[in-house]
Amino acid sequence: MRFPMFCRLLSIALLSVLAPVAVWASPPPAHGAAIVDNALLTHEPTGAHWAGYGRTFDEQRFSPLKQIDTGNISRLGLAWTLDLPDVPSVTTVPLAVDGVIYFAAGYTVVHAVDARTGKLLWRYDAEVWKRSAEKMRAAWGSRGLAYYMGKIYAGTQDGRLIAVDARDGRLLWSVMTIGENDQRYITGAPRVFNGKVIIGHGGADMGPVRGYVTAYDAQTGKQLWRFYTVPGNPADGFEDRAMAMAAKTWTGEWWKHGGGGTVWNAMTYDPEFNRIYLGTGNGAPWNRKIRSPDGGDNLFLCSVVALNADTGEYVWHYQTTPGETWDYNSAMDMVLVTLPIDGKPRKLLLHAPKNGFFYVLDRETGKLVSAEKIVKVTWAEKIDLATGRPIEAPNARYQSGETRIWPNNQGAHSWHPMAFSPDTGLTYIPVREMEGYYSDTGVDLKAWRHPAGSNFSTGLSAVDHMGNVPASAATSALLAWDPLRQRESWRLPTPGAFGGGVMTSAGNLVFQGDADGKLNAYAADSGRLLWSHELGVGTVSPPITYLVDGRQHVSILAGWAGGQTVYGDLSAQHGWIGREQPRRLLTFVLGGQARLPEAVRRTPAKPVDDPGFVIDESQARRGAALYARKCLVCHGMEAIAGGAPPDLRASPIPLSQAAFDAVVRQGGLLQRGMPIFTEIGDRDLDAIRHYLRARARETAKR
Repeated sequence: MRFPMFCRLLSIALLSVLAPVAVWASPPPAHGAAIVDNALLTHEPTGAHWAGYGRTFDEQRFSPLKQIDTGNISRLGLAWTLDLPDVPSVTTVPLAVDGVIYFAAGYTVVHAVDARTGKLLWRYDAEVWKRSAEKMRAAWGSRGLAYYMGKIYAGTQDGRLIAVDARDGRLLWSVMTIGENDQRYITGAPRVFNGKVIIGHGGADMGPVRGYVTAYDAQTGKQLWRFYTVPGNPADGFEDRAMAMAAKTWTGEWWKHGGGGTVWNAMTYDPEFNRIYLGTGNGAPWNRKIRSPDGGDNLFLCSVVALNADTGEYVWHYQTTPGETWDYNSAMDMVLVTLPIDGKPRKLLLHAPKNGFFYVLDRETGKLVSAEKIVKVTWAEKIDLATGRPIEAPNARYQSGETRIWPNNQGAHSWHPMAFSPDTGLTYIPVREMEGYYSDTGVDLKAWRHPAGSNFSTGLSAVDHMGNVPASAATSALLAWDPLRQRESWRLPTPGAFGGGVMTSAGNLVFQGDADGKLNAYAADSGRLLWSHELGVGTVSPPITYLVDGRQHVSILAGWAGGQTVYGDLSAQHGWIGREQPRRLLTFVLGGQARLPEAVRRTPAKPVDDPGFVIDESQARRGAALYARKCLVCHGMEAIAGGAPPDLRASPIPLSQAAFDAVVRQGGLLQRGMPIFTEIGDRDLDAIRHYLRARARETAKR
C-alpha cells in the first residue's frame, strides 16, 4: 500500500492553500496594438488573432489563414509544450491575442502564455475550491473565456463572473450571478458585445433550477438586464410577456421543480440584427411526467431564443425538442452564415443539438428552413417543415415505463464545437452514436422531489445511469455536412465515443484532436487524412490558429476529462490513468522541431485488494447506491474510471478509513480537484468503502 505517496500528495495539497491568487513568472511583454472590440470580433480578415470563442461573432471557427495548407502540412511540427500539472482538467477553448494565449483551465484558473516560447506569463486562480467546494461536484470546470477591450472575462464554478486585466492577471471586478446556496454553477464561456458581457449557468441536473442569462456592463460589472428561459410561479407575476406566453405551455406546479432551460454553453451575438441567440438546455427534472404532468411544450426548453442584445427583450424562438424528456439540450453551437437559397443570399443560423437533427433557421424570423438527421435517430421520424415540429415515434416518451431510442442523453452532438468553412460551404461536426435507455419504472411521479444538496438526479429510474457501458456501445465520427443540400459530404470514424472540437482554415484544412491522443488534419473538401501528431494524451478541446510575428501557429489544450470519462469500459478503453496523465498546452508551426515529453503509460487500471478486508454484502449494496449519487459522475460507472479522476478500485486511499475520510470529508485533495462531502456520515462512508472493496476484489480476479 502506497500510503507514503498519499501523505506526500496530501501535504502538498494542504501547503498549496497558502499559494497566492495570482502568480507571475516575469513581467508580461509589451502588448501589440490590437483593440479587441465589436469591430475586430465582427470581421477580422487577417487571422492574426483568435479573440473570441468561435474566433469571431459568427462562431464559425474558421480562420482565413492559409500559410499552412494541404501542400505543406507535412512540415507542421511541434514548437513547444507547456505541462499544467496543477489543474485537474483542460477541457476548454483557448484564445490568442497579440501573441499571447489565454485559457481558463480547471476550476477557472486563468493562464496567459507567450505563444512564441510557451512561457507562462501570469496565472490567476479564482479559488473556487475555497469558496464553494460543493459546486465542484457538478462539472469539470471552465470551457472558455472572453476577451474585450483589454480584459479577460470568465465564469466560475461557484457562480461568479470575473474580469481580470489581460496584461497582468489582476482582478478588476467580480460579481455573483446566482443565488446563495442554490444549485447553479458556471462552466460555459461568457460572450462580449456592445460593451456588455453576458453569462448563463448550468445546474438543471443538480437541483430545482430555473434558467436565466444575465448581461453586465463590461467595464464595471453592473447588472444591465436578465432574461429567464422558463416561467416561474404565476402567483409571483411574470417578468415579461415572453414568460407569460411560455407559462401557457406548462402544466402542474412546474416551478416547484425549477423547470431547467439553463444556458450552460452556447450563446451567439449577431451584429447584423443586434441580437443575442441563446441555446437552452434540458428540463429540470428530465422527466416531463414529473415537472409538467399534463404535457405541454415547456418553453423555452431545448430552444434557440433570440433576444434584443441591448435590452434582453424576447424577439423569436424555435424549439428543437418540444416537451423535452430525454436531456436533448440545444445548448450547442449556433453558427451564423449567409448562403444562397433560391438564388438569393439568406442570413441563416446553423444548429446541431443533441437530438440528432441538423437545423437551418432564418436568423431574421426564426423560421425553420430545413432539418435532417445527421446520425441514427429513432425518437422521431422526421421534422415536419410546415409546423417545425418533430413527428415522434410510438413510446418515445417511455409511456409504457421504458424505451430504447437513439441517440442517448449525451446526444448526437454535445458542447464540443463544430466549424463552418465558407470556402467549402461545409459544416464539420464531431458526432456520436449511442442508444439510450429511458425508464421511470418504480418512480413515484406524483411525490418525486429532487434530493437535497447538489446531487445528480433526473426523475428516471436509477438503473438508467448506474451500470457499466461496454467499449463497443458507442461510436464517434467527424462529419462534413452540407447545410444547403442537407446531406453528408463525407464522414470519418474517430476513436471512442467522443471526438474533439473542430477548427477549419482557408488552407483547405480541418483540425481535430481525438480520444487516442492525436491532433489530426484533414483536407476540408475531401476528408483525406493529411497529417497527425501525438499529443501524449486524449483531448476533446478544440484547436485554434493565429499569427505570431507573421507566422501561422496552431495551438491545442490536451487532457482527458469531462463527461466522456464516466461510462465505465466505454471511457476506460483509451487507457488514460487518472492523475498520471498529463494536461498540457501544445503549439505547432511549420518546421517545428520540438519533441514531446516522455509518453504516458497507457494500461488498464489494476485493482488493489486487501485480503484481510471482510466485505459486508448488505453494506456493499447500500454503498453502491451511495456511490451512484455521490461519486459516479467523476469516478465512473461501477467504479471503472475513464481516465480523469483516479480509479478507486486501484487507489490505496479507500483501503484506509482514515485516509478515505481525510480526502472525502476533510478536503485533503480539494485544491487538486477532489470535492468535499461533509454530509456523508461515518456509516455511509464505510458503506462506500465496502462497495469499492467488493468491486476491486471482483475485477482483480479477471
